[in-house]
Amino acid sequence: AAEDTVPAGTFPSFMAEGTLLCRRGEYDKALACFNNALKLRAGDKHCLVARSKCYLKLGDTENSLKDAEASLQNDKTFYKGLYQKAETLYTMGDFEFALVFYHRGSRLRPELQKFSLGIEKSQEAIVNCVGSPSSVKLENKEDLCFVSRQAESKKANQKLQIKLTKDQKWTRKQKPARNPKTERQLLGELYADKAYLEKLLKDEDLMESSTKQGIKVADLVLRGISYLEARSEFWQQQKPIYARVRERRLRQQRHVRDKKRKPSEVGRYVVKSMEDIDMLLTGGSPEESCKKAERVLKTIQGWSEDEVPNKNELIGNLHSCIGNAQLELGQTEAALQSHQVDLELARQNDLPDAVSRALDNIGRVYARIGKFQQAIDTWEEKIPMAKSSLEKTWLFHEIGRCYLELNKGEAAQNYGQKSLQSADEEGDAEWQLHATVLVAEAQVKLKDYHSAITNFEKALEKAQLVHNEAAEKAII
Repeated sequence: AAEDTVPAGTFPSFMAEGTLLCRRGEYDKALACFNNALKLRAGDKHCLVARSKCYLKLGDTENSLKDAEASLQNDKTFYKGLYQKAETLYTMGDFEFALVFYHRGSRLRPELQKFSLGIEKSQEAIVNCVGSPSSVKLENKEDLCFVSRQAESKKANQKLQIKLTKDQKWTRKQKPARNPKTERQLLGELYADKAYLEKLLKDEDLMESSTKQGIKVADLVLRGISYLEARSEFWQQQKPIYARVRERRLRQQRHVRDKKRKPSEVGRYVVKSMEDIDMLLTGGSPEESCKKAERVLKTIQGWSEDEVPNKNELIGNLHSCIGNAQLELGQTEAALQSHQVDLELARQNDLPDAVSRALDNIGRVYARIGKFQQAIDTWEEKIPMAKSSLEKTWLFHEIGRCYLELNKGEAAQNYGQKSLQSADEEGDAEWQLHATVLVAEAQVKLKDYHSAITNFEKALEKAQLVHNEAAEKAII
């Protein structure tokens, strides 16, 4: 079938093109790019998240949720997948479930502001749904109509029903009428569009006609009205009328005339910028990622600490992003300098997670340029900060590799065994393979050939288990 045809192109090129099209708002074209990328690398979690974002922008929440969940299938701690699942659930009106996943992401990556913002907006939406401020007297019960998640989901998934009367004329199943004033407040500028579409319904000749593509005009009009009604129901839950009225009164009472940027605006800018920087890097565009990070850094440095409470933490994070992009571009000296700035800021502001991140990255740069002892010293400083068995597995393995490069077989074997122990704790077959190979190579250095052969055989079994053909050939 044509759908199964392997497209001409590379995975990074499709990812980069899709990311660029997304930024331009050409979501249909971007979706096609991500579909092609997934044909080349099925199940890639970064690509699944990117496609999920596309689906969400196109209003296809069902497929957006499927992709977000698929990105978490093999790695429940993948923070981008957690954030995308939370965002999709929030858009669907499942605020309680969204809150759960924003919290999970925040526990894993407390330094990322987007999870904090997600928690805040979900909590606000839940409060808006379940109760009103006691200071507001509510008279119109229809204004407080709350649709349960199950009912909302069912309504969203139902296909539009067009019934034919005896005279072969169509009618629309009417929902309970909402107060026009309430609907106007909910829909804002879109209220005029809904009124226009409802006016078109009365033109029977137009409704019975079809477009050049054979689509009934009635179908298009009903679809538009149905979408606007679904949006008004979502906005009713997210920010009910009484909550808006109360907020407006409070603003009037305070007479806020401060021209500073709103925290929500700053938060949205930061979250969007960090997502773009990360997507460009993972999508194979390190140069664009670096330029974007440098622009954002310059912007944030010009803002006050009142506008950006976690300014120093954010600046450190941006230096880290710049360093990662510079390393991908082969600018090792510049990358080292960027990561050292990140480390200095992290220590000055007592940010242990950022210190751990910076040490990790500095070690990578040293290893890349062949300064293995400096890489070892840096990574050994990070060991007490490692939080999971998987992180320790990687760390011990890299330190062992460096010792192997320095012809220190005993130290390499020691760290290889530590890496294998952590991989066993995690139950990760791929890392068990890498660690076992490291131990075997160290034993060759120590001329313990019998043990080396035994471990190479174990590694071969692991390679066959995880279907790693390249590793099988190398081991043989």
